[in-house]
Amino acid sequence: MSKTGFRLENAWHPIEGDPSGGFVFTLVNLTDTPISDFKLAYTALTRVMDNPACENATFLLRNANFHQYAPPAGFVLEPGASWRFTVRGLWRPAKHRTDGAKSAYLTFSDGTHHTIDVADLMLEGRVSEPQKPLLPEGRVTEPFSLLPWPKQAKLQAGETPVVLYPAAGSTLADVKAMDTVLSLHRRLFSAAHQPFSLIAVEQGKAIRFQQSGSLAAEAYELTFAEDEIVLAYGGDAGRQYGLTALAQLHDGARRNAALFRFPGSGTITDEPRYGWRGCHLDVSRQFAPAPDVLRLIDILAWYKMNVFHWHLTDDEAWRFEVRAYPQLTTVGVMRGPDEPMLPQLGNAAEPVGGFYTQADVAAIIAHASELNVEVVPEVDIPGHSTAILAALPELVDGQEAPDSYRSVQGFPNNALNPAIEETYVFLGKVFDEMVELFPSKLIHIGGDEVADNTWMASPLARKLMEKEGLDGTFGLQSHFMKRIQKMLAERGRSMAGWDEVSHGGGVDPDGTLLMAWRAPEVGVELAKEGYDVVMTPGQAYYLDMVQDEAWQEPGASWAGTVPPHHTYHYEAVGDFPEDLKPRLRGVQACIWTEHFLNRNYFNHLVFPRLPAVAEAAWTPRERKDWDRFSALVRLSPTL
Repeated sequence: MSKTGFRLENAWHPIEGDPSGGFVFTLVNLTDTPISDFKLAYTALTRVMDNPACENATFLLRNANFHQYAPPAGFVLEPGASWRFTVRGLWRPAKHRTDGAKSAYLTFSDGTHHTIDVADLMLEGRVSEPQKPLLPEGRVTEPFSLLPWPKQAKLQAGETPVVLYPAAGSTLADVKAMDTVLSLHRRLFSAAHQPFSLIAVEQGKAIRFQQSGSLAAEAYELTFAEDEIVLAYGGDAGRQYGLTALAQLHDGARRNAALFRFPGSGTITDEPRYGWRGCHLDVSRQFAPAPDVLRLIDILAWYKMNVFHWHLTDDEAWRFEVRAYPQLTTVGVMRGPDEPMLPQLGNAAEPVGGFYTQADVAAIIAHASELNVEVVPEVDIPGHSTAILAALPELVDGQEAPDSYRSVQGFPNNALNPAIEETYVFLGKVFDEMVELFPSKLIHIGGDEVADNTWMASPLARKLMEKEGLDGTFGLQSHFMKRIQKMLAERGRSMAGWDEVSHGGGVDPDGTLLMAWRAPEVGVELAKEGYDVVMTPGQAYYLDMVQDEAWQEPGASWAGTVPPHHTYHYEAVGDFPEDLKPRLRGVQACIWTEHFLNRNYFNHLVFPRLPAVAEAAWTPRERKDWDRFSALVRLSPTL
């Protein structure tokens, strides 16, 4: 039974002549009390237009994903009864069960708000197919648990030692590195047999460490013999990756001895395919507590990924402490019916917040650094700035109509105005604190999804356009980005951004890293313009995308269907001409969290596709094997 006393059932149905179809909502009263004079609000990514056609309801308000309706005047919802209403005028059709209402609440005549339960979106008028298996059973022709698979491996199976331990004469640094990977394994697999001991153990096997000047910093070589294992490495990262490979080999042989063995002899010669092996996490839409962030970084390290791109701000919230502007994490982080920002993306009557203190940030960076993972912070500007403008209304041109443009997500007037000088004062103080917190030489400044007509109703922006000879929204955006680039350079930092940073004339490509997300061919065009590129196309590497076309499969679908098989086989370098390949820095998975309402959704959508990106980032194309991956990835840790 519903815990709240009410349940909102919702369904989508096709409509002839209207490809977007329509919604049917039914509010069921499971209480013993009749209600009247109320309003119903829900959040949904399938948004309605400004004047939707409603039957048996009055449309009141939409703000991005927030929608509100009222029943007909005088309507009373009796105990056990239901209120049914329909809505037409959707921006797009619903394609999956997560495209409906994610949360809902009632507002009563006394102004109080009451969360209600929401059911999955049902499908009317078509067959609702069940989810399909996402992975084949898989098979291995070489019985060794290594993911990502190494560049070269010539191994023969042997007996699995109880543990591996440092050989006599190992340095303190070697033993500390071993302890780091042992601790990583114990955090990820707390019930599994530990792979290492820091002291000699009977029936164990020794690891002898050798630093080699002939190996690159991230490269390692393993030589297996009857009496010991020799780990040669180029730098600290290479030593860690070699130890991680040993931990994986031991872990697989212990947890699935029927399929995997530990090497008794042979060699592994290994180094990464790409220097940038990244994973992005959006913590603005859905807040991830610090322990979850730490565990995700652990998983990245387990798969030899080396960049954590932390998307810390967006329309929905500002998530890290800035001491110069405390209102960013008081006003700019709160969503709720009576808060500065309305509920979005699964929020209901209870106010929600959440942010990282500077101490939290420092601890997360220190943890990542120990695992050779670089933390690249993102402050998404000039668009996606609703939270900033809610906290700092002085950054708004007061002469501009308050709803003169909307973002693709439906947020009104959500971009920082390039013509307001206080904008740069604000960002300068933010950057000052960021460079003290984040050691990365890159600061990601977003730059994506600025609506075509942004700032065109701002007299201040119009005046700046005339003074500087700028052409429209994207000319203004380029002017803004060039100033930001200069501000970062003055602080010893370089700019990273999404591919739209190149719009309107872009910025100086020298030292600028852009991420191609809209389509694979965008990356090639950026490289032609002189930018260094990370490939992260939504069509392959966005881990919020649905993995199957079935209605029951959760996730977004704007970039199409992205099954694990496609993510695994996608070749980022495929369309790059030979002379542009040096511009391709690497690849990155992106975890956008609009659909991530709980940990089960997270794990279902992120795995096995995150390990698939990790193998694409590390393993040479000719060494990849889908069947082997499908067998190995079943040992994967999850959040």
